[in-house]
Amino acid sequence: MPLYEHVFIARQDLSNAQAEGLIEHFGTVLSDNGGKIVDSEYWGVKTMAYKINKNRKGHYAFLKTDAPAPAVQEMERLMRLHDDVMRVLTIKVEEHEEGPSVQMQKKDDRGERRERR
Repeated sequence: MPLYEHVFIARQDLSNAQAEGLIEHFGTVLSDNGGKIVDSEYWGVKTMAYKINKNRKGHYAFLKTDAPAPAVQEMERLMRLHDDVMRVLTIKVEEHEEGPSVQMQKKDDRGERRERR
């Protein structure tokens, strides 16, 4: 099955438990349609570069999935209809990276930046 990575932003006035509950909810949508969540990360509340629906901050969540295209389309459709979800980004990838995402790594653990010219 194809591999996907999803990032979604939920409204800032949700509690952490409610935001993490959204991850579980969309995971069940995938599993009902023949897919599965390989890994999920809750990145917390972050300030956005610009306001979205009068919100300055949002709860960010990251999902790594292994699902057929119709299951992903159904999950995206339900995310777009959900009142608490403001933005969704889905990317098809060749393989999932091992370990935590860059957002969850400490600055010291990240590789050195290359020099600017």
